[in-house]
Amino acid sequence: MTGTSGMKRILIVDDEPNVMRVLKLMLERAGHQVRTAADGLAGLEMARAEAPDVLITDIQMPRMDGRELVRTLHAEAPQRGFDIYVMTSMTEREEREWVRRIPRVAFLEKPVSPRQLVACLARGLDDGNEGAGHVGS
Repeated sequence: MTGTSGMKRILIVDDEPNVMRVLKLMLERAGHQVRTAADGLAGLEMARAEAPDVLITDIQMPRMDGRELVRTLHAEAPQRGFDIYVMTSMTEREEREWVRRIPRVAFLEKPVSPRQLVACLARGLDDGNEGAGHVGS
């Protein structure tokens, strides 16, 4: 993963510039290296080019939504070495269910507390679970 410093390479994929800016600033202040992508297709290309330590994605985005981004990454690399956090304001059960079926993926309900997110990143997700389900609030 990363060195002893705890610094992680994080890729944030979100089409809302304000959300991306706040998360990027908070995560950089916590000592992480952050890259951003404005939609799932750009995020997929970036993750393929250089796998992050953590991917944080929204669900509703243009070109490729977060659901498709996560499913594509999982299909291409089922043993991928990074955690994925899915952010959404949608709380329907079906949104929670698909996240649970993919290993090392957690559902984050918007609004996401940056402080809580930093704590989640420090803990990481359990490699052995069958999808991390819901994190936070």
